Amino acid sequence: MAQLLIEGGSRLVGRVPISGSKNAVLPILAACLLTEEECRIKNVPRIEDVATMVRLLEGMGVRIRWLDPQQLQVDAERLAKSEVLAAMANRMRASFLLMGPLLARRGEARVAKPGGDDIGMRRVEQHIVGLRLMGARVELEDGDYVARADRLTGATIHLDMPTVTGTENLMMAAATADGITTIHNAAREPHVVDLAFFLGKMGARIQGIGTDVLQIEGVPELSGATHRVIPDNIETGTYAIAIAATGGEAVLEDVVTGDLRALILKLRAAGVEVEDRTHSLWVRGGERLQPVDVTTWPHPGFPTDLQAPFVSLMTQAHGRCVVSEAVFENRFQHVPELRKLGADIYVEGRSAMVSGPSALHGGSVNVPDIRSGAALVVAALCARGTTVLENIYHLDRGYQDIVAKLERLGAHITRVDGEAEVRPDLSRVVGD
Repeated sequence: MAQLLIEGGSRLVGRVPISGSKNAVLPILAACLLTEEECRIKNVPRIEDVATMVRLLEGMGVRIRWLDPQQLQVDAERLAKSEVLAAMANRMRASFLLMGPLLARRGEARVAKPGGDDIGMRRVEQHIVGLRLMGARVELEDGDYVARADRLTGATIHLDMPTVTGTENLMMAAATADGITTIHNAAREPHVVDLAFFLGKMGARIQGIGTDVLQIEGVPELSGATHRVIPDNIETGTYAIAIAATGGEAVLEDVVTGDLRALILKLRAAGVEVEDRTHSLWVRGGERLQPVDVTTWPHPGFPTDLQAPFVSLMTQAHGRCVVSEAVFENRFQHVPELRKLGADIYVEGRSAMVSGPSALHGGSVNVPDIRSGAALVVAALCARGTTVLENIYHLDRGYQDIVAKLERLGAHITRVDGEAEVRPDLSRVVGD
């Protein structure tokens, strides 16, 4: 297993480009199944989750090739299967996004229970309820969800909660259904909006984009389209937090600053200087970070995907704060690992009490999920000595070129692949 070695203590300074959104590109690739015509997707991040989705689609007969390092050509004309391979579907939750497009295109779909990060229940019942309202028959067979429909029809769907993947799945299914589908309490995240814009380029008729009520008027068929994936707001936020935590100063390039309003407000409240430069974000860490309470919430609230790295930032604040997780019930898996580095954090229910500033030190930690990995990277950058991160596959799933980008900002970070095992040298911090 690969490892990351990070020697902390350096300020992050410079400029770094932001890659395309992981959370946007996966449903957009799924949506390519809705047409027999060719689609071209630009600004695609080169991450493991994209590679997994590409393999899933190729396994169903879709022809895919890279036109350049960030552009994919997707041709689903010869879609041969309506079954998603369980072995790969279990690796990421986004595999379930293939249910809606397959059902709309082929009239049937067999999708394994979705895998991905173990951060909570993340049930798919809302997807299934919505598809059944549209006329699909959905059953659980041998651990797979099997859906069939002679023809999907428009329906009025009220989501119990604004589920992101549920909204995306139902929106794709409704794009070619007979009649009008209305989704109430729809998710409004930037990647949901980006999928809606892509569907619009394909010929879908969607009203209410960016609001919590979506109305989709089904059309007989969709055409191919070319689309540029939005910048990754979570990657942007992660680097902004890392810069602030190290007391650095840097510019994040190619960002949509409007997608980061909640984080920007919290960073400023913590004493971090943040300047919106339209398509870039300038960040400079303050001399004395202030503790700030945060509660995650669906967009436009504070993103749950930034909760973990924000906890790492708060370990460097002068005082105590409470970080609460209202979206997922199991999203503090980074806390035991942060404690290994000297963080003072106490978890009670869905809230973490963080006391700082903590004199973090190097150590060996395990990456339990994508965003916990980001939190551990931030903490390691602040720690004295060297930190070894194990199981960094999760970071590969969600962050393109994280080593190169951090090196560009002045971090001392090394990736070790293969059989070699590295242990941190704690001699520099013992007795401090």
